Amino acid sequence: MNDHKQSIINSLKQSHLFTSLTDNQIDRICNHCKIIKLKEGQRLFSQGDDVNYFYMVHSGKLKLYRVSPDGQEKIIEIIKSGEVFAEALMFMDHPHYPVNASALTQTDLIAIHTKTFKDMLSGSVDTCMKLLGDMSFRLHQLINEIDTLTLHSGTCRIASYLLHNTPEDKESYELDIPKSVIAARLSVKPETFSRITRRLRDKGVLSIDGNIITIHNRNALKELSIV
Repeated sequence: MNDHKQSIINSLKQSHLFTSLTDNQIDRICNHCKIIKLKEGQRLFSQGDDVNYFYMVHSGKLKLYRVSPDGQEKIIEIIKSGEVFAEALMFMDHPHYPVNASALTQTDLIAIHTKTFKDMLSGSVDTCMKLLGDMSFRLHQLINEIDTLTLHSGTCRIASYLLHNTPEDKESYELDIPKSVIAARLSVKPETFSRITRRLRDKGVLSIDGNIITIHNRNALKELSIV
């Protein structure tokens, strides 16, 4: 086995979606996989493109987004290393990607052939159940997001995002994506994001030094958040 194929196998086995497959099944999938390398800003697929693959991020980050008629970009999801996306589309007849996907950083992906993987499901009940569980969890996340975007203020959404991304045992962390991308993900304008974080800074709740966020009063941030 060459190093390229072994690297794909090792990466796939890190995802819960593939852990119940036999070595022979994974080997068959790998024969129909490919590695895709994207530069920052490079597009993986466009809304409306035919679906032949779903993907696992090996390294880097990308965004799934749609563009409104007036040209505004709405980020649906940010996909990070180790995460799988677009897998549910394999169950649709003549599927097309419903969003665009572009790299936020230099990103390496494993493209998994949908037909080959779908064939594997007939021989692995455990994988079917894990896939259903994963899809149900994502649906639950989307419902929660709709509630968040429609029922809570920009301050509440930003406070919740900062709490979610700052480890409990640390006061500081580095933003790993641009602030403008975070703002789009939270459905606020970049200037609104800046104004709210400045207000939180002036109240002594947090401070920002470049891309470093330091939370000085976690309880105050929790009071402003959804949690």
